[in-house]
Amino acid sequence: MLKNNLSAIMGAKRIKIYELEKISGISRSTITRLYYNQTNTVSFNTIENICKALNCTPGDLFEVVD
Repeated sequence: MLKNNLSAIMGAKRIKIYELEKISGISRSTITRLYYNQTNTVSFNTIENICKALNCTPGDLFEVVD
């Protein structure tokens, strides 16, 4: 199972959802669903754009948990 760390990363960097929307080009609804863990799928393009915007890696954004 993968754990989504988007909210923790955004909190640590003090970035709001609307700010991430502006700098990543990802829609607010997609970011909101990821932020609140309300989705089971995410595209590679979305992961790439979020990671570039937050200066993190996919391994930072997601981690494997039991």
